[in-house]
Amino acid sequence: MNPYEIPAAVQPLPNRALVAAALATESRWLILKELTKGEPRMTIELARLIGSSPDATAKQMFMLRRAGLVEQLYGKLYTIPKKYLPQPGQPVVDFGHCLLRLDAA
Repeated sequence: MNPYEIPAAVQPLPNRALVAAALATESRWLILKELTKGEPRMTIELARLIGSSPDATAKQMFMLRRAGLVEQLYGKLYTIPKKYLPQPGQPVVDFGHCLLRLDAA
């Protein structure tokens, strides 16, 4: 563990209302499931993987990013912050307020 890293237990949690709104559509669940695989993805890749248009997927990414559930890396790559992935590579995300098991999504 990095001695300068803030432990997950004391990191601020994402806003509950924004999390609830961000989890309101199946397409966002599918995006999160793809991102739990650990590989940063571009919007166009995510669109192809979930069967959506790039424009619609970009709007979904905006909602997920606004809620703090994903982060944008260099360029247009998106990922789930490591602090929310208790088991990297597994379809599980822990946002503090809720634990998502995305294997059924």
